[in-house]
Amino acid sequence: MATDNVASEHDYSSLKDLRFEINGQNDDATFSLCFWLYLPDSTPFPSTIIRQMHSETACSVPFLVLDEENKMMLFPLLFLHKEAPSPPNPTSGVEVPHASAKIAFSFDKWVHVGCEVATHLVRLHINGEIAGEMPLSSSAVNDSNLNGLRSISLVGTDGDDDRFEGYVHRFELLPKTSSIKAHFVKNPPLQLSVDGSSASDIEEDEDGVWSIVGGKASCRRNFSLDVTLRDAFGEPVNKEMEVVASLLYADNGLPVEKPDDAEAPLLTSYDGIEFACCDRPSKLTNGHASFKLKIAQLSSKCDNRLFRIRFEIPKMGSYPFFEAFFSPIRCISRNRSTQISSVKWKRSNSSGLGEGSSELLYNIVREAKFSLSSKRVKLGQENSFATRKANLTMDRADDECNSRAWTANEDYNVYGSSLEQRPENHEETDQSPSDSESIEARNSNFKSTSSNRSPVSDTAIFKYCLGGLNERARLLKEVATAASEKELADFARQVSLYLGCSHHGRQVILAKRLVEEGTKAWDLISHNNPHVIWENVVAEINHRFMKIACSSTRSLTLQDFETLRRIAGCQEFVARENFEKMWCWLYPVAFTLSRVWVNAMWNSASPKWMEGFITKEEAESSLQGPGVLQDPGTFVLRFPTSRSWPHPDAGNLVATYIGSDYNIHHRLLSLDYIFSSGEKEMSSKPLQDMLLAEPELSRLGRIIRSH
Repeated sequence: MATDNVASEHDYSSLKDLRFEINGQNDDATFSLCFWLYLPDSTPFPSTIIRQMHSETACSVPFLVLDEENKMMLFPLLFLHKEAPSPPNPTSGVEVPHASAKIAFSFDKWVHVGCEVATHLVRLHINGEIAGEMPLSSSAVNDSNLNGLRSISLVGTDGDDDRFEGYVHRFELLPKTSSIKAHFVKNPPLQLSVDGSSASDIEEDEDGVWSIVGGKASCRRNFSLDVTLRDAFGEPVNKEMEVVASLLYADNGLPVEKPDDAEAPLLTSYDGIEFACCDRPSKLTNGHASFKLKIAQLSSKCDNRLFRIRFEIPKMGSYPFFEAFFSPIRCISRNRSTQISSVKWKRSNSSGLGEGSSELLYNIVREAKFSLSSKRVKLGQENSFATRKANLTMDRADDECNSRAWTANEDYNVYGSSLEQRPENHEETDQSPSDSESIEARNSNFKSTSSNRSPVSDTAIFKYCLGGLNERARLLKEVATAASEKELADFARQVSLYLGCSHHGRQVILAKRLVEEGTKAWDLISHNNPHVIWENVVAEINHRFMKIACSSTRSLTLQDFETLRRIAGCQEFVARENFEKMWCWLYPVAFTLSRVWVNAMWNSASPKWMEGFITKEEAESSLQGPGVLQDPGTFVLRFPTSRSWPHPDAGNLVATYIGSDYNIHHRLLSLDYIFSSGEKEMSSKPLQDMLLAEPELSRLGRIIRSH
């Protein structure tokens, strides 16, 4: 067999341009076709992916089909199999014997398809594995059949259906000496994606839309996003290419207009200077490109329309897999007061948390979604959780972290005695200082600590404070391997002081153990192999999780591991990068569960305070899904899957509950407590009792998960 194929080995092609001629002279008239297939989620189904056409007739019959259940089907070949329909009288796919995959096709990602055609069967391969096969009856392979077979063309797409878009990579006929598995692992296609875990300085509104402070130069804030170029196996690809960011309207995908005599709507910052994003692309380095962005156009000036940020690689052409989109964004203006006050620690024996409690500052329950009327519950100052109804006004204390809690790991000394905070007023205008002014204001306080300077260099501290989440993670991994725990504690104190929020310091303190435990686990799992089967990861992760979480009675469930797999971004094979993404989420969670207050709730079987690792969508569906009507005050607890180390909220709990308005709300529980040097964890009122004492949380709900 030979091919006349429009797609070369390294090119990408539209399915509409695919035409494959079967014009060979094989005696047994069998062959194997392999290609990578990309279908967007707008693909209608059922749809014919590839059709068989005969040169002497305009009719066609299916060869590869996406059925009504979104599963692939491979059909018999004309002139080779008796079951194949004749072009003048094609029959429906249900009536024709075919090989069918048992799992649904995955949209918006590359999938490897292998079509093995023999005289007595057809066999379908998906991602290198046999997905289905069908025994067939062979036609007599005489001269007439061979002549007919040579006149068959395999043509892409479902006729003139404008809704159908698909793309192929490396569409090839395999030699008899090659295997479909070998084609699968060699030269996989590439895809650009947004690394959602890298997003920083972005809030989420009550309606679930991301919110960014923008507008005039004195008000707008930097926010950070990373994009990655990976192959179909999830491995980053080191290619010298540039990524361009642009701002679009979320409803129609059109570019946001640049007002006359005004700045570009989307800006990027380099060395303190702002440029229009279209004039300053970001270069990919080891498969990653980092963006520090600002939005100059407000949603309120565009009929309150939402925006989206598109990232694209112009060099690679206008393909959807070389474009990546961030979630819908609302750009707002927000006023921030620059007044600074100092919060002093104090002993509170009248806190309602039990006699002899250690120093506890503002352990809070706060809104995970920001709004102008967002609330904060302050715990442990004068009254109990249940009696502080008069003090529910929440001020946002930091751009990235809404907490005023000053935290320390119980294994370390407390690293400070006061904390800056910036109260916030919400008005129509933004009178807050610019980024450079804010940095300068904080420098004066930072320099005052020079007499107690961290052994970690000032450069490292400033890089950490000014960097995005991915930059912080890379820097912390480097520092953690060389620094002692005492040096890391000092580093954490400096970072917390500079950023004005102690949650950042907590993530620094976790770094050494997180990196060491993660490295040991991966080495033990992988045995120096670049890819590991997911099933081989499960047992070791479960063992280490139970050890870190101090849980001898409760192990992770299959549903928990499915959530972890989604966080890791992998399927049946796990690369080190997938493992590290999962570990950076799991370790802070396990550490939180090791705390006495939370540990008792995790290990409680009746009632089951924590159902396991659940997503925001699963929690909302259980409380307010189809056919579900819960009473106000019903709540469930979950760990936010979008918060991974070193995000300041990594490892904290969220209470998802039905409010008095019968709408779903999400509140983040800050579980950081103050421990004086040498003191043991305080004995106090159980956390579950404090939760139930809160007026908005009155009854524990249950999670309904599909199996």
